Amino acid sequence: MIVVAGEALIDLVPRAPGALAELRPALGGGPYNTAVALGRLGSPTAFCSRVSSDAFGEALLDGLRGAGVDVSAVQRGGEPTTLAVASIGADGSAAYSFYVEGTADRLFAAPDRLPVGARAVSFGTCSLVLEPGASAYEELMRSAAAQGVFTALDPNIRAGLIPDADAYRARFTSWLPSVSLLKLSEEDAKWLGGTPQEWLAAGPAAVVVTRGGDGLTVFTRAGAEHSVPGEEVDVVDTIGAGDTVNAALLHGLSVRDALSPAALADLGADGWTELLRLAARAAAVTCSRAGAEPPYAAELGLL
Repeated sequence: MIVVAGEALIDLVPRAPGALAELRPALGGGPYNTAVALGRLGSPTAFCSRVSSDAFGEALLDGLRGAGVDVSAVQRGGEPTTLAVASIGADGSAAYSFYVEGTADRLFAAPDRLPVGARAVSFGTCSLVLEPGASAYEELMRSAAAQGVFTALDPNIRAGLIPDADAYRARFTSWLPSVSLLKLSEEDAKWLGGTPQEWLAAGPAAVVVTRGGDGLTVFTRAGAEHSVPGEEVDVVDTIGAGDTVNAALLHGLSVRDALSPAALADLGADGWTELLRLAARAAAVTCSRAGAEPPYAAELGLL
């Protein structure tokens, strides 16, 4: 089982151009999207978070259940659901304004143990920024790594939520010894100010950098570098594309029984190329439709 730990929220997505366009509520949050994508791809998946008991929270849980995701590890609270108001650029890229004060997911408490059968845990996005939940997720990451569980991290930088950039960069570096696979975008890498080689030296067995329509590149601790181009697609928007990449990478590693640092080292050029192409195809499907709507296994020819 792959466990995804992090926030679930509601994206408010404009239906048309303009500052006062009508907004459509959509299920979202980077970890939430990753969990749904994993479920749709057919990986046994559990979600670990704290979700509001309001109507939005119920809809978020229904979305997870509909994708076959185990929600037994989800904590509940009476606080409201976090809202993220999206704006869509001419190229389909998304930017967000967040409404996070006093929301349910910020009060996540680290569980005593992972769900039974957990082989990997994925972390990222707002949940590792907003306290007090961020420290709880960090505790879970370090605990999982200490138990030998494969850990994946996508920082998915939301600069507007980070009050002290230098402090966050230092904290990010402190996580790396507990990370097996680091995935991040070119934009994230530029904001963080490091290089894949520096991050590899700190702990991860592999670093995957996404380059939008230009594709993906993996850097390994052994010094290898493998790239694939992006899949051509008519982009509606890019919401959830990076989260879909996370899911495709974890799913592909799981079916290869490669959820360990040693197994990552043994993948080789052919294995990495196949895995990155799967992630590129999956992300292209997500970009071809509005909102975070990751593909099902059948759409990628996996059944």
